[in-house]
Amino acid sequence: MASKALVKLPRLDLSDEGLQPGSESWGLVRAQVRQALETFGCFEAVFPKVPEELRRAIFPALDELFSLPTEAKLRNISDKPSHGYVGQYPHLPLFESMGIEDAEIPEEAQKFTALMWPPHGNQSFSETICSFSKHVGELDQMVRRMVLESLGVEKYLDSHMQLTRYVLRVMKYKGPDTAEATMGLGAHSDSNIVTILYQNQDGLEIQTKDGRWIPVSTSPDSFVVMTGDSFTAWSNGRVHAPEHRVMMTGSEVRYSAGLFAMPKAGHLVRAPDELVDEEHPLLYKPFDHMDFLRFHRTRLNQTVKAALNEFCGA
Repeated sequence: MASKALVKLPRLDLSDEGLQPGSESWGLVRAQVRQALETFGCFEAVFPKVPEELRRAIFPALDELFSLPTEAKLRNISDKPSHGYVGQYPHLPLFESMGIEDAEIPEEAQKFTALMWPPHGNQSFSETICSFSKHVGELDQMVRRMVLESLGVEKYLDSHMQLTRYVLRVMKYKGPDTAEATMGLGAHSDSNIVTILYQNQDGLEIQTKDGRWIPVSTSPDSFVVMTGDSFTAWSNGRVHAPEHRVMMTGSEVRYSAGLFAMPKAGHLVRAPDELVDEEHPLLYKPFDHMDFLRFHRTRLNQTVKAALNEFCGA
């Protein structure tokens, strides 16, 4: 019998220059992506189209940002849940995070840096995060196109892409200065459509459907692709949104940058009619993601899945 410890996330190569819609390689990888997101809700994507110099630049940029005084970082506070600064929590002493809305748009990236480094901003930082977000967004769009094609609902591709906007969440985890695994961020699932994560060291763990926790390892040219509960709702249960957490050891700081495809306020997350049938009854009524986030904020200690079931379960 195989050891349970041997379970690993799929590592999918999306680097082939010939990987274009309609090609044989596209069809093969598309099937692998669909299987990975059905089984794990997550996979490691080799995607060197994000230039090496940009991948090298992102973590020094995050170090510069998180080295700012706390009063500066608090200027990122947002009234939108999951959009602004999170940190200074006694129950999460290792964790800090900031949100940059529409980071792939140069004017919005510059607006963020003017807030953090008033009055003139930080040109190098804004260019780095903007370019990084644009390139990573290409991976998100490729994966989502593959999923919709594999489900036979590619006619909704344009409206599905227009449903979302990007929020770049940047995260810092202080090392606990111990060899014993310490919680950096507790178990949760993401509420959005897709998250693309880039990390400078391991620590992320994914829970399998049978309850096992498995580590997620990446390389300098790979990213973690993870689906959220809104994509589970949109696909009417076809893709899985996994619980995940961050466990820390040692003294080294862990940085990660996650591009979150977030459903826009005022746009309903709605499963296509073609994905609802006797075998797949409707799981969730159409919902506004921002309304759901505000609802979830009132449900302390309730998981995203439980809150979503209460908010709009069919």
